[in-house]
Amino acid sequence: MKLEQEFDPRKNALNALRLALAISVILWHSFPLTGRDVPFVPARQLLGEIGVDGFFAISGFLITSSWLRHPRVRDYVVARGLRILPGFYVCLVVTAFVIAPIGVAIQGGQAAKLLLSTAPIVYVLKNATVWIFQFDVGGTPTGVPHPGAWDGPLWTLGYELLCYIGVACFGIAGLLGRRWFLPAAMALCWSALLLSTALDLPRMAHDPARFAVMFLAGALIHRYQDIIPARWSLVAVSAVIVLAAGLLPDYRLIAAVPLAYAVIVSGALIHHKRFRLRTDLSYGIYIYAFPIQQLLVICGIGFVNPFAFWVIATTATLPIAALSWTLVEKRATSWKSRLLRRWSAPAGDRQRGENISS
Repeated sequence: MKLEQEFDPRKNALNALRLALAISVILWHSFPLTGRDVPFVPARQLLGEIGVDGFFAISGFLITSSWLRHPRVRDYVVARGLRILPGFYVCLVVTAFVIAPIGVAIQGGQAAKLLLSTAPIVYVLKNATVWIFQFDVGGTPTGVPHPGAWDGPLWTLGYELLCYIGVACFGIAGLLGRRWFLPAAMALCWSALLLSTALDLPRMAHDPARFAVMFLAGALIHRYQDIIPARWSLVAVSAVIVLAAGLLPDYRLIAAVPLAYAVIVSGALIHHKRFRLRTDLSYGIYIYAFPIQQLLVICGIGFVNPFAFWVIATTATLPIAALSWTLVEKRATSWKSRLLRRWSAPAGDRQRGENISS
């Protein structure tokens, strides 16, 4: 059966897989944040990057689908903005005005002094564009294996936003509807990734190609879902390719599309209702886990085995992610749904609704 026939937008396991990917990011950060290192280089590359790469592949699949279903700029911008920005801004405020002062207080410092300074406001304002220019809040955290950074993973959201903008721009230009465009874009970005890897260029040059390749891998899966078979055997083969590619300097040069296939097709093939999560905690886990892990290290828990630390950190982060979903993200999503329904209603229906409400 083809992926187009197998994938049900309302009945799939992609939310569950995104949750698993977010939790895998916590595992990776449990090593450097406690002052350890992953000893095996291929495992270091895969463990450290597959979680985020999987996120970008799923985004490429879903965001491309979103534009092609409803190619309207206003709807697209509102939908993307309300899904990402409210949770992001609340996280900035909570990190600056709650988590950082708590960390200072636990270490015996003057939390009130930090709160009354301009440091929390500066942290929020400098990062308000979703491009992270400052990771510390008034020089904190200190006295930890990874100082000067309260929420490291936020830096990837800027690239996510750039991918969203790219979809809108190419969609407006009419290129997303051309079957040749996405393979051509993938070839160009893959070549840039190969060049940056071969020349060992700094991350500033490497990361744009990395994220573009993974996002486009998901977009390609969506664009050709009418001819791509959805089989567990091919998921297994893709997983083997990803693991083997870990021996390369950059596994994505071979495994970008196989990773995207494995994640997306798994989400389509898992039909059990327990994996059809109606709540999406993955975003909240992704943006809050790192500062929670830093707090746990400050509290003295960093001495435990990284895998035990991973379990503790995940357990501590889940309630915060649930609050983020319930109080912020879910409400923003409901606003998005109401706005899109209102804009898509016929003009006569909107006028009658306005008359009744007035």
